[in-house]
Parts: sequence; C-alpha cells; structure tokens
Amino acid sequence: MKHNMLLKIALLLLGSVMFLGACKKEYGNLNSPTVEDFLKDATQSQLNNLVSGTESGMRNEITLYLDDVATIGREGYRFSGSEPRYVTDLLGANEAQLTNNAFYTTNPWAARYRVIKNCDVLEASANRSTQITAEQKKGYSGFAKTIRAYQLLLALNLTYQNGIRVDVSDPNNLGPIVSYDNGLAAIISLLDAGKTDLTGATVSFPLSSGFSGFNDAAGLIKFNRALAARVALYQKNYTASLSNLNESFFDLNGDLNTGVTHEYSTGSGDQLNGMFIPQNQNGEIRPAHPSFATDIVPGDDRISKATLRTSTASLQGLSSNRDVWVYTSSTASLPMIRNEELILIYAESKIQQNALPDAIVALNVIRGKHNMTPYAGGVTQSALLNELLYQRRYSLFYEGHRWIDLRRYDRTNELPKDRTDDDIWIQFPLPNTEG
Repeated sequence: MKHNMLLKIALLLLGSVMFLGACKKEYGNLNSPTVEDFLKDATQSQLNNLVSGTESGMRNEITLYLDDVATIGREGYRFSGSEPRYVTDLLGANEAQLTNNAFYTTNPWAARYRVIKNCDVLEASANRSTQITAEQKKGYSGFAKTIRAYQLLLALNLTYQNGIRVDVSDPNNLGPIVSYDNGLAAIISLLDAGKTDLTGATVSFPLSSGFSGFNDAAGLIKFNRALAARVALYQKNYTASLSNLNESFFDLNGDLNTGVTHEYSTGSGDQLNGMFIPQNQNGEIRPAHPSFATDIVPGDDRISKATLRTSTASLQGLSSNRDVWVYTSSTASLPMIRNEELILIYAESKIQQNALPDAIVALNVIRGKHNMTPYAGGVTQSALLNELLYQRRYSLFYEGHRWIDLRRYDRTNELPKDRTDDDIWIQFPLPNTEG
C-alpha cells in the first residue's frame, strides 16, 4: 500500500503559534524543535507551543473547505481570474470531474491531517512528560482528542462514502481507510474519550479568544459535546444528539452566536480571514448564488448575508448581483460551532422523534430572531423538515452545512444547475496520495 506522503511529512505547525494578538504568551525555543524533543520529556512551555500551533493550524485551508462545500451546495460561487476550476470542476461544467490531485481535494485534506498529526504528538508528549501533573496530562489529552475528532469530521464531510483514514499515528504503518459510518463511529468514540479525559482535568494551556468562555475543562467539555451532538445528528441517533446537547452550551433562549470560533488578526505572522472579500469588488470575488435571494421569505433579515452589488458579476455563464457578506472584515471570526446550530440540531432531533410541538418552539426561536412571524405551516414531520432545512440554509449560510444537510436527506437533486451541463457532486475523491 502506498503511504500518504503528506502525512509522512506532516508539520508540527510550530511556526504558526504567533497569532492571537490579544494574548501574550511565553514560548520556548522554536528555532529547531524536533518531534523527539517533545516526545522524550516535554516541558509545559513546549506542550503549550503544540496547543497554540494546533489551534492556529485549524485555520489553514478552512477558506478552501468552505468554498468547496458552499460551491457544490450552490450557496455561492468563487470567481477567480487565476483559478477557473472553482467554476468548472466544482460545478461539473463541460464534463469536468472532481479530481484526486487538484488543490480543492488535496489541500484541505493535507491541512486537516497536519493538525491531526499535531494532536498525536501533543497527546503522546503530554502522556510521557514528567514535568506536569496527572490532571494536566488529562487536559492536554482531552483537548487533543477533541480537536482530532473535529478535524477528522471535516475531512469526512468532503470524502463521505469514500471514507477517511482514522489512525495516522505511525506514518510508516497507517491505519486503513474506513467507511463513512465507521468514520463517524470513530469520531464519536474520540469525542467520548476526550470528554472522559477532560472530566477532572486541569487546563493549564492558553487558548485564543475564540475559546472565550470555553477555555477551562468544563468549557471544553461543552465544546466537545456540541460537536458530539452534530456527529450524532449525522448518525441519525437523535436520542444521543439531544443527550449531547444537554451537556453542551445549548441554550434555547441564549445568544445565537455563543460558541467557539477561529480568530484572525493583522498581527505579524498571523492569518487574515480569507473568507472576507470586499463588496462590489471585481476579479477575485465571492458572489452569492441567485437562489439565496429568490428563495428567501420576505422580511427575513438574513438577506443581509448577501448584499446587493452595484453591478452584476459574471463569469463563464454564471452571474450574480449579490456578494456573500457573512465575514465582513479580514479579522472577522469564523465559527466552528455556535448556539444557533445547536438550537437547530435540537429542532431536527425533536422532529425526527415526532415531538413536533417542541420542534416548533425551537424553530420559532430562530424565526423570531430573524424578523419572521411564528411558524404557521403544516404540523407534520415532512412540513417541519422543510422548515428546518430552510432555517438551516439561511442561519448557517457559508458556515459549511447546506450541501451536507441536503446530502443527509438525499435531496441534493433539489440544488439548482446553472448551466445545462453542470453536475451536482455528493463527495470528493480521496487524494491520489491515499492510493
């Protein structure tokens, strides 16, 4: 079997730790760290470097991931004069196919597995260290397991039935590619193990402001359980999704934006949010799909997520008169998971359990927050699922969900084709390095 060379040269991302301008941290010598330096008897400073590098690395290629899923899910387009494959391959134009060696396949995969490898090193290093307490070891290990699970989920979202490789701890003896269902099961198992580690743990490492309110053991458990609720939903295990919500930061009456985010800054060596493109720009733009405006209910304030352009943007037979305007500055936060999604997970789980009045209460929370009147449609599972998918589409616009949601319900055929020879993909191929 050919081993994945991207994994064999996976980076520790230690050069990425200098972000988060709001936090001043002490870092060890980063001039020439090696894996062995960390594995033999890591200091707390070295372990903290690994945590910061891991968190920073999660942002790598997240913009491309979102463009992948949003383009196929017809949330918007990525018009680029330098890269036509955004509007050819991703949309299936002119008999184009998604290929296993193109940037849109290999780059997100490599970025996610670099972070996964970082998590492997972090956990192994913490467990072997004699310079931290047992409770601190549990903190590092619980964080590593939680982030590893999250990164595996993002990889699996793209490859779907083509599966993922869960075990990459030994680059010379990689674990097998596992199926979608087994991948989800492995991710849940990791999250459960992470929760176990975080219970009674001491979190002695700094995290960015994106983890504000979730930067201790109790907070990380809530983040972990929020992710577990999402995965359980994908597994159609609605009892588990509701149980996980109860241990998360889910709050039916809380701020919709409470959650954990990726943070960006203009600081030296840090990253900017690549999802931000100024309004009314020409050349490199991210226009919204026309259906976003035509399908929205009049008065729904989420129309502000796709603002009118001063002139229509066009490229290769595609056009739009609106810009995606979710990330409104180069330092805008990008959510990993937030309370609005959790409320919608609650509503979906209740619909699937036929607890329809509870679902309507949750859906009305979302409707009320977005200038809509209370739900007055049919009180059936079918009608409420349509309402649920509408609310997820507009509440979670350009957060990476619509394509996955329609795929979960075998409804990708409802996505519009803008040109007669376009296609709707359901999954990405495994990168050619995974052959």
